[in-house]
Amino acid sequence: MNDITFPQRWRVAFIAPALSVFIAFWLLPIAALVQVSGDGHPFATYAALLTNASYMRSLGQTVLLSAAVTLTTLVLSVIAGLLLARREFTGKRLLLALLTFPLAFPGVVVGFMVIMLAGRQGLIGSLSMKLTGDRWVFAYSIAGLFVGYLYFSIPRVIITVMASATKLDASLEEAARSLGASPWRILCDIVLPALAPGLIAAGAVCFATSMGAFGTAFTLATDIDVLPMTIYTQFTLSANMVTAAGLSIILGIVTWAVLAAARSATGSAVAATA
Repeated sequence: MNDITFPQRWRVAFIAPALSVFIAFWLLPIAALVQVSGDGHPFATYAALLTNASYMRSLGQTVLLSAAVTLTTLVLSVIAGLLLARREFTGKRLLLALLTFPLAFPGVVVGFMVIMLAGRQGLIGSLSMKLTGDRWVFAYSIAGLFVGYLYFSIPRVIITVMASATKLDASLEEAARSLGASPWRILCDIVLPALAPGLIAAGAVCFATSMGAFGTAFTLATDIDVLPMTIYTQFTLSANMVTAAGLSIILGIVTWAVLAAARSATGSAVAATA
């Protein structure tokens, strides 16, 4: 079948809508953020932000939380994803539907569910009160936010793992098994390297989502110091547009750096497994 070629004017017409959306909803807002954050003295503004212990502690806590969520999500999703991709059992379709159901919930609803689980009147607190006489409450802390982020991160990664697992070459595993390789060695030497590109990409998206997630943190915010909440506080309560814009740019740069590193690593992983 011959390749379909379009005149130059049609190519421009096809790309114009996407380019317009990109300019209107990404480029112009970013340019406005950069302009506001500079406030006529960009170097002084960012130097003040980067040397402020409170802001950097908030950024560090956000990065650590996002990294912990990403690593935990990858481990749990690999186990569950491989099992679901390779095993058939009664109720599998229902289980998959339930696992992906959290994708339909906004962050505020996820936060409310964490409160119902580990809040002052939550299920865990009620059970611990009966068993130990002490009410365990962690919904309004980093631990609660960690649980909430896991809740909406795991379904995304499980879907990626299942899609990648269906493309694995089963003959390689059979050959390794026939040569006496243990299941652990097969997992480490064959399965995980083959899944690596998808896992890196999914992990990067999970990290970026956790870095910028706001709804869940807003719902649980009592003792939580993460950068999206700091930005919100500066913007709404303090009316400090310069600081809010500058912290937004810093948050974006850190997240974009991780995504760029993931793209580079994914390319290397693809080349290594080719």
